[in-house]
Amino acid sequence: MKTIGITLSDARVAAGMTLEDLENDTRIKKEFLRALESEKWEVLPEYPVVIGFVKNISTALSINREQTVALLRRDYPPKKANLSVNPKPEPKRQGFKWGPRASFAVGVMIIVLGVGGYLFRQYQIFVSPPMLQVIAPVEDQVITTKTFTVRGKTASDAVVRVNNQPTLLDSEGNFTTDIEVNEALKMVDIKAVSRSGRETSINRSIRVDLPE
Repeated sequence: MKTIGITLSDARVAAGMTLEDLENDTRIKKEFLRALESEKWEVLPEYPVVIGFVKNISTALSINREQTVALLRRDYPPKKANLSVNPKPEPKRQGFKWGPRASFAVGVMIIVLGVGGYLFRQYQIFVSPPMLQVIAPVEDQVITTKTFTVRGKTASDAVVRVNNQPTLLDSEGNFTTDIEVNEALKMVDIKAVSRSGRETSINRSIRVDLPE
């Protein structure tokens, strides 16, 4: 079974033509004519151009154009033969573009992170012992009166007890309470308890020196 390359080569030899002669008649480069007869498809142009070559060569060699084109279609590598004259270009991959969807996604992410951060901070506050600051008495303070004032500050939602007695707080967590003293009182215990039950305790030693 003759291939397209052999058919064209035999026809050229039968017509008594060299590759140079056929190049002059068809205006097809001798390198392409040799590649076509050798069926070296990788050095030839695209399939539609090769079909044009075969038609021109068939006319120059006075052989049937339809038959040679049919042989070319049979022998040409399938992947190349199936290429169209104007193949549809592959769509270009577009880079990232900032648009409404991206803005919406970023906005949602910011809100989620903000709410999550706030809730986490509130959880930390809830489970942590409350802050407690005792302004009076100071350590080893000398008490010369039968009553003295305990003052300090803590979280506004904490419960404060001074020597186990509940003490009122203002809206900012400040507390003030008066306690009675006697010669036996050596320590003042101030305790703040959070809503979660965590507590902070400060003990201040005092010296009671009541006048006779």
